[in-house]
Amino acid sequence: MTAQRYLVLALAAIALPLIGCGSLAKLDFVKRRLPPPYPVDGGVMFQFSSPSARVVQVAGSWPENDWLRGQAENARYDLGRMEDPDGDGVWMLVVPIEPGRYQYKFVVDDTNWKEDPNNPQKVDDGFGGFNSLLIVD
Repeated sequence: MTAQRYLVLALAAIALPLIGCGSLAKLDFVKRRLPPPYPVDGGVMFQFSSPSARVVQVAGSWPENDWLRGQAENARYDLGRMEDPDGDGVWMLVVPIEPGRYQYKFVVDDTNWKEDPNNPQKVDDGFGGFNSLLIVD
């Protein structure tokens, strides 16, 4: 038996148990690519993938949201709250927004502020990171 055949058999011996238990078939670490915010009937659709999140909100610079500051003023702590209707880890929200340039981030579980990984348009957030940029025509 050649060295090449030994290598193939050794790899098969390692891979077959993994395939059998579903480890290779379930590449959970591969993130699903979502579109950046886009216009829909009623506003702009925001989407964010976070399968382990309990709560996701979109915070932004448009007046109705004002980086979630309206929560305390209005006693509405669901401002910008996104939903995951089918439980697949993709959170969604349609926000009515007037035309203009806005900045936004996603807030995961009330503490983790994340820029949109699917939106290449970013601006400095003044805190060593970036805000995602949204331009509504």
